[in-house]
Amino acid sequence: MRKSIAVFLVTGVTLASCSSWQASRVNPSNWFGDSQSAEVPVEASAEPVNPLIPSTDKVRLFGKSDAPAEDLSVQIAGVTGLQVEQTPTGAIVYATGVASRQGAYGVRLRRNLDADDATLDFSFRALYPANPTAVGSETSRTVRVAVSLTHQDLAGVRLIRVTSDSNARETRR
Repeated sequence: MRKSIAVFLVTGVTLASCSSWQASRVNPSNWFGDSQSAEVPVEASAEPVNPLIPSTDKVRLFGKSDAPAEDLSVQIAGVTGLQVEQTPTGAIVYATGVASRQGAYGVRLRRNLDADDATLDFSFRALYPANPTAVGSETSRTVRVAVSLTHQDLAGVRLIRVTSDSNARETRR
């Protein structure tokens, strides 16, 4: 009887101390917290740009031009969710957003290189069909994307931010 009481007492004390591990910074599941909404700075264009005027005068008869392919993707309407999950090789950033209309494809997170070293800033972008599509319900316009990051990508990073056309979501370490 005395042995079983001692075993129950030691087990109870051990289990009670486990709650401090859950909130600890050492616990890998706490490295990135829940995402929060953040404001997006609005950039005002100083000069209107005419997309019909080519930017270069080069005309080639054969072969491809030396210029990189034009990026036709646009930012989606809004980011609704952001989650970062740890992996053995680094982390995976999952983002959920709502497109402005149905038919969005080629969804990706493009890294903005302007951000400082402690921030990973991504732009949530998508391609749309050339033909007009219906707006539809929010459920039919919801898109999801993920990007894998290595430990080298995460070195020194304290903030991960995903921006869209109308808002941004961010999570901190």
